[in-house]
Amino acid sequence: MEINDITRQIVDAAVKVHSHLGPGLLESVYLQCLAYELRERGLTVEKEVPLPITYFGVRIEAGFRIDLLVEDQVVIELKSVEEIAPVHKKQLLTYLRLTDKKIGLLLNFNVNLMKDGITRIANGAAD
Repeated sequence: MEINDITRQIVDAAVKVHSHLGPGLLESVYLQCLAYELRERGLTVEKEVPLPITYFGVRIEAGFRIDLLVEDQVVIELKSVEEIAPVHKKQLLTYLRLTDKKIGLLLNFNVNLMKDGITRIANGAAD
């Protein structure tokens, strides 16, 4: 499956979850529901994937976790916050660099319209 098809499915699933649940819940609720919805669509989804770092050749478990990894290609960082801060985008970009993945989606479910809560991060730049 091509990466644009995967991201299209993720965005559509996020909109469905948001329209059903609305804003204001914990991130963990949206994570579970989005993972379920994506799996129902036949996508491979890993939840809370550990992300160690390598420091001068030494593997260090730093406690980083990717919220969702879809089809081993798209990193998803979920939020349920009043406003996305620059640090949230930097966090996702760091995850992309550490995993050598090309595309990430930052999804903030604490919005009135889900389309306003979607940020795509690719190749070091946000759309």
